[in-house]
Amino acid sequence: MNKDNILENINKLIGEYCESEHQFNEFDEKNPVVRLHEPSFGGEEIFAATAQMLSTFVTMGKEVKKFEAQYAKSYGHKYALFNNSGSSANLLAISALTNYMAKDKLNAGDEIIVPALSWSTTVWPLIQHNLVPVFVDCDPQTYNFDLNKLEEAITPNTRAIMLVHVYGNPCDMDGLMAIAAKHNLQIIEDSCESMGAFYKGKAVGTFGRVATFSTYFSHHITTLEGGICVTDEFELVEIMRMLRAHGWSRETDEHQKYVAQYPDIDPRFIFINLGYNLRPTEVQAVMGQIQLRKLSDFVKSRRETAAYYLRELEKYSEFFDYQQETQGAESSWFGFGLTLKNNCPFSVAEITAHMKSKNIETRPIIAGNMARHPVMQHYPHKVSGSLENCDNIMQNSFAVGCHHAIGQKAREYVVASFDEFMSKQNLQKSA
Repeated sequence: MNKDNILENINKLIGEYCESEHQFNEFDEKNPVVRLHEPSFGGEEIFAATAQMLSTFVTMGKEVKKFEAQYAKSYGHKYALFNNSGSSANLLAISALTNYMAKDKLNAGDEIIVPALSWSTTVWPLIQHNLVPVFVDCDPQTYNFDLNKLEEAITPNTRAIMLVHVYGNPCDMDGLMAIAAKHNLQIIEDSCESMGAFYKGKAVGTFGRVATFSTYFSHHITTLEGGICVTDEFELVEIMRMLRAHGWSRETDEHQKYVAQYPDIDPRFIFINLGYNLRPTEVQAVMGQIQLRKLSDFVKSRRETAAYYLRELEKYSEFFDYQQETQGAESSWFGFGLTLKNNCPFSVAEITAHMKSKNIETRPIIAGNMARHPVMQHYPHKVSGSLENCDNIMQNSFAVGCHHAIGQKAREYVVASFDEFMSKQNLQKSA
């Protein structure tokens, strides 16, 4: 049997196994479960990964470059840089912006405005590079920056805004870009939760100097672990190429320039910069190429689920605020967030315990208010204003799943579980 026949048989067997064992998109009414996330990959990706492994070409190479080119072209970026996680993408972005080779670089002590409602590795690279995060409150409806409070946080030391499109909901980019232009600030987009989202027809990640995405297992597409940096600046992507792999020049487009400049050093190992090892694999890249083709359908499904929840749970708006899409935006709905109103006669703990009893998974909104986590007591940072909205979300909000695998039966089950809880609380009068 030749190689092609063997691969064909492997592909067939993988397909049969997945069809038998994996029913991610099927809702079992006898044993209902609605998780926060389900795998978005199946037999096609598993076979592609297996075939790449069998080729023995597994470390970063031509498939990574192919995936980078596909991603950049799909969403209007000049350059994309694949790496090993969304957190690493943030690290690479900040490392590049503070690097000695960067134009208009950020310097130690510079203040960077960040949303208090964010994730740890939005903030950690700033601290790791001796920048000062300045936490700003959110708008309680969109979960994104309150732009009035953001502008109040600007000082002569402010150099950049590192935004987060929270739960896939694009920020008000008209307002943000106007503030940035007025105060001569750089924009860094943490888009790790918002792949496939658009603001007024323009993809998130295309507004700032550099942006980041995640391809972790639970995100819009997956390469199991993975992240992507995007930029329109050639010099910046070249720095990130060095930083991603040890600080050497051999992954850069201008490698030959350094070979000519340093003829006495082995051209394979010319170290131009500091660096890490944040490289992805060819196996991840071939998965990403397949997943990227499916992204628009995944986002469409998420948007349908969010629209259903907003419509069907409107009857409980006396008790809940639901995350609202930014005007002019198309959210990719990383999750579906709810906030208990002040007059709510039950607690987050009570309703999430009920959901757990119904096998519906819930979680907090991102990490809640990052400024309130104990680690922040040990590192320099600033807090602008009271952060009262972020505090409220941290204490009184939760999210349910809104992923591609939630079909109509699962949506109905989630709403019916809300109905059951409200009935037990004798609160269905507004339904």
